[in-house]
Amino acid sequence: MDGDEVWQAIDRERAGLADFLDDLSEREWETPSLCDGWRVREVAAHLTLAHTGPGRALLDLVRARGSFDRMIRDTAVRQARLPVDGYSGLLRAMIGSRRTAPFVTPMEPLLDALVHGQDMAIPLGRERPMPVRAAAACADRVWTMGWPFRARRRLRGFQLAATDCSWSAGEGQRVEGPVSAILLLLTGRTAAVAQLSGPGAADLRRHVGLAVGQA
Repeated sequence: MDGDEVWQAIDRERAGLADFLDDLSEREWETPSLCDGWRVREVAAHLTLAHTGPGRALLDLVRARGSFDRMIRDTAVRQARLPVDGYSGLLRAMIGSRRTAPFVTPMEPLLDALVHGQDMAIPLGRERPMPVRAAAACADRVWTMGWPFRARRRLRGFQLAATDCSWSAGEGQRVEGPVSAILLLLTGRTAAVAQLSGPGAADLRRHVGLAVGQA
């Protein structure tokens, strides 16, 4: 995907996420997400912070005592104190902008939108299809970026291959499935592992700590 395609995909995902949030019930906002320790509310709040400026980011990092992971968690928790009916408006206000938070490429907000969308939708039992081309581009990004996912190291010994596009990576036992499921695996989520098959699928499930028959 070139730069324009990436931003167009970001805009589509933000618009779709805003519609998704508009439809949530009070109970759904409080549902635990796939992100450990975060409700759907915190995940949505995190997505609204994609335009954080450098000054605010530096202050947040200082408040988190230099820990980037703690900064991400703390800022989401603070943002989640806002009324939830304002989150969709904050997302829609970003559409058309090419602004990013400091030190990230445009691929990161696309990755955030795709993966965090599933972090909310899957526990709620809601369908949120992931666009194949955008998911494949994000899978490339995660595979090559190292921190924070370290996918290449975590999944050493497996060849991952998408069945709905030409994406593949790694060497070893072959595991295949939709690129959306592979992207979730690359980012440390096990919720879609049941969608993966192939000669290495059983070993992969054991590798990520799931019982062989577990969905």
